[in-house]
This record gives sequence, C-alpha cells and structure tokens, in this order.
Amino acid sequence: MRGLRWVRPVQVVYAIALVVYLVVGCVLALHFHFLMGDALSRVQSAQGALFSRDPHLAEIGFIFTPLTSLVELPLVALSPWIPDLTRYGLAGVIMSAAFMAAAVAQIWGIADDRGTPRWQQIAVTAVFLVNPMIVFYGATGMSEAPFVFLMCWATRRLIRWTSTDDVHDLISTGVALGLGYLTRYDAAVAIAAAAVFVAVVTRLRATHADPTAVRGHSRRSALLDAVIVVAPGALAVSVWAVTSWLLTGQLFAQFQSGYGNSQILAQSGGPSSAGLPALGFSAASLLVLAPALPLLVPAIAVLAGRRRDIEVVVPTLLFGSVLAFQTYSYVTGVTFPFLRFYICAIPLIAVYALQFSPARGGVRSRRPGAYVSPRDTHQPRLPVAAVVATVVLAASLPITFVAMGNRHLSVQQYALGVLFGRGDSDPVEQAKQRAIVDTFATERQIADYLDAMHLPDGSVLMDTVYGFAIVAASNNPKQFVVPSDGDFVSALNDPARHGVQFILTIPTEGRGASDAINRRYPTIFDNGGGVASLYLEIPNTGADQPTWRMYRVLGQSGSQ
Repeated sequence: MRGLRWVRPVQVVYAIALVVYLVVGCVLALHFHFLMGDALSRVQSAQGALFSRDPHLAEIGFIFTPLTSLVELPLVALSPWIPDLTRYGLAGVIMSAAFMAAAVAQIWGIADDRGTPRWQQIAVTAVFLVNPMIVFYGATGMSEAPFVFLMCWATRRLIRWTSTDDVHDLISTGVALGLGYLTRYDAAVAIAAAAVFVAVVTRLRATHADPTAVRGHSRRSALLDAVIVVAPGALAVSVWAVTSWLLTGQLFAQFQSGYGNSQILAQSGGPSSAGLPALGFSAASLLVLAPALPLLVPAIAVLAGRRRDIEVVVPTLLFGSVLAFQTYSYVTGVTFPFLRFYICAIPLIAVYALQFSPARGGVRSRRPGAYVSPRDTHQPRLPVAAVVATVVLAASLPITFVAMGNRHLSVQQYALGVLFGRGDSDPVEQAKQRAIVDTFATERQIADYLDAMHLPDGSVLMDTVYGFAIVAASNNPKQFVVPSDGDFVSALNDPARHGVQFILTIPTEGRGASDAINRRYPTIFDNGGGVASLYLEIPNTGADQPTWRMYRVLGQSGSQ
C-alpha cells in the first residue's frame, strides 16, 4: 500500500483510458480487421523509413504532417518480430491510444487547475473518455488522437496563464500548438488565435497596471508574449516547408502536389457539396458531436460575464478557431465531408461543462508573472448549474453514438454497425458496409502471394497511392520499388534493366490518374503499355478500392 501513495489520480485516469483504447483498437484491428486508410498509410510511411530498399527519413513524405509517423518509428522498428504492428496497423493503434489517453488526462488536469469539485471532475472526465468518437479515434491510429491531445494541452496551459502570467505556461502553449501543426495543418489558425488573445490580454493588463506606459511598455510586453506563443509554430511551419522544398521542390506539398487533398478531390469528381448544403453538414456535425452546445454556450457566456471569467475565452478561441476553419474549408469545397474533422467540438463542450463551476484556489506555477491574477474565491458555487451542465453533457453521448451509424453524416464509421449485428436491413447496403470493413483484405492477400514467391529486392514496381496497404502487409518490403526510392524514376523508365520482374497496376480512373506508373505508361493497365504482359488480375473486395493487375515485365523470366 505504501507504493500506491506515489500514484497520482491523473496517472490512474491515464492508465484506465489507455487500456480502454488499446483493447478497442486491438479488437477492431486483429479480430475484425477494420483499418483506417490514413492510419495504415502513416504506418507504412514509418515502415518505409526503416525497412525499404532505400531507407531514409524523408520516406514519411510531405503530403501528411510528420508527427504521427515519427512517433510510430520505434514501434515499427519491432515489426520484423511482431508483423502485426504494420500488417494490421497496430503501431498506429498504440500511438493513438497513448495520445488520446493523454487528452483525457488533460481534461482531468483542466478540472484540477480550476479547483472543480471532485464529483464533477470525475464525471466530465469519464464522459469525455467514453465518448464514442473519442474511443474510436483513440483506437484506430488516426492523427485525430495526437491533435486532440495537443489542443487540450495548449488549452490547459493557456487557461493557466490567464491566472499565473507564467512564461512557462506560454512556452508550453506555443510548443503544444507547434507540435499540433506537425500533426494537422488546422493548428495554424489556433496559433494565430492564441497569439492575438495573448497580445490583447497582456496589453490590457499592462495598461491597467501602468496607464502611462500605453505606448511603450504595454506594446512591447504584448508583442513579446505573442512571439513566445507563435515562435514554436512558426519554426514548425518554416522547417517543414523548407525541408519539403529542398527534397521535393514544393513548399507545401499538401496543396501543390498531385497527391494532395485538392487533387484527390478533383480525381474523385470534385467536392461533394459546397455553399449552404456544406454549411448544413458542418452544423449537423457540430450538433451531433456536441449536442449540448446550443444550451451550454449562452449559459456559460452569461456566467463568465458575471464572474469576469476570462478563462472561458480560451477554449472558445482555440477549439472554436479549428472548428471554424474546418467549416470554412468544407463550405468552400476544399476538404471532405468527414465527421472526424469536427472532433474538437467534444473537448470544447467538456471544458465548458467544467467551467460551470467557478474557479477555486490558486494555480501552482514555477514563476508567477508580473500580472498574476488571483482568483475570486468568494464566487457562489452554483452546484445546480454544474449538475445540469454535467447531466446534459452525459445525455449527449447517445446522440453521438447514433450519429456515428448514419451513413450520411459518418461515412467513415457507419459500417461498424455490421460488426455488431446493427447493420443496415437492406442486403445491398449491408454488403457495402461489409466491403468497408474489409477494405484492405485484398491488399493483404496480394502481399501474402508476393511474399510466397520469395522475390529478390526490387522485383515489384508499384506506386503507393493505393499500394501502401500491400507494402504494410508484406513481410518483405524490400521487394518493392516505390516512388520514395531514389531509383524509382530510372526503374520506371526501364524496368527490365533494373531487375523489376512485376508491375502492379490499377485503373487510370479516379485517384488512379495520379499513379506514377499510369502517368508514365497510360495504357499499362489495359495492355501492359508495351513493357509487360498480363500475369494476374485480382478483383478487389474492398470499398472504393481498385482492381489490381499484375504484369510480368518483358525481358524478365521471373525465375527464382
């Protein structure tokens, strides 16, 4: 029992959340073989950086932000001994579980810092922990988990700063948002929002403390504090962009590359909607993820005004700026109708619920600043308001759960119902749901087939537009020649001379138009493009996945 005295409550919270997300993730990946494409793609990027024919860190690519793949590198390093880390994306599952559990711990920490009554701290943290969207994205290896954690961390530290004026809190806020940019580009708007907030608050504090220093000291203080918040993000943006430019010739590959979002949208037939219909989707997404939002926002605004509680502004600006950016992006037709893009509504409403209880006690800090703001400990507790806010928050969970089963709102999650006997009653729709669950089953079969051939290194030429799942499932990633390899272009131009025995091709339609092999040999899928003869055709059982054709390169015997 003596050892348990050193276990802090937040550590228990983290451990419980971690176990929940790991168990759910392992069941989805290993039992049901349900994998998310973006998550598996990032795992394969980490695999390529370690085990490809030409291993180098730039293998992680510059389309997606790098933090998730970088974090997965130590886990993927174990894949020769534990193949499921890449085959079923378990490296991603572990990554997302660890980060989402840390997000839960940050919600607990925000309540701790505020002096929230313990009953409400436990209740709100538990509701956040078991929210179905939080569970799902804590268990599937997606970048939402680290992004939610980093946004929660930044929010917590900036809330602390409003009381402590501690430069350490500002530094932590800046670091969290900088890392957030390396997780999702959305963090750029949160960085700007945080900088403006800090500058305004510091300016007002300095002016109030010394009205004669308005033109001098207050401006310098405001600028310095804003720079502290912006600097890590500015460094992340510039280093990532310059590195991309040096290696690819493109500063922002996500927007300039043929593999970026804009090209994917164009290849998919353009945005599904824009204007008012898109605004309606965004509003519906916010409402199903945070149904309590219309009730809690006006109430918390009134309470904050009465208390002069500036802390309420922080989650509104940080989470709200991300949600506004996602809404704008979809309304203008530059992104996808994915429910997950609005996931920040969930921590936003959780923090609001905690703020229904007035701030109590002081926040411990390393070095309180000149404008430290002691909390008013005489504010009425309003337990009824706190209870109502918490109950409303908990009552929102069934709405989110039901919405995740709606194929119009939740195109990436609704197929889960078929795993638990809740699939659509229409046999045709049920077959579509099953196909979504089995998305990468065909790619795993192709990987197994190639592995059984015991091909030498560099025998199979393939683009990873769709082929990343094949490489990730293979026990011999060195057998593939992929675009990130230094000799890919020369091998593409003269496959036989470079020892390529087989070429894996997909149709030129949709995203297949960006496939490097199709661009070099436009008719290769139909007739071999004059460099190969058809060896095998593999119809795909997965949803939105292409039929594969395996061609034998002319001039290669293919003997082993």
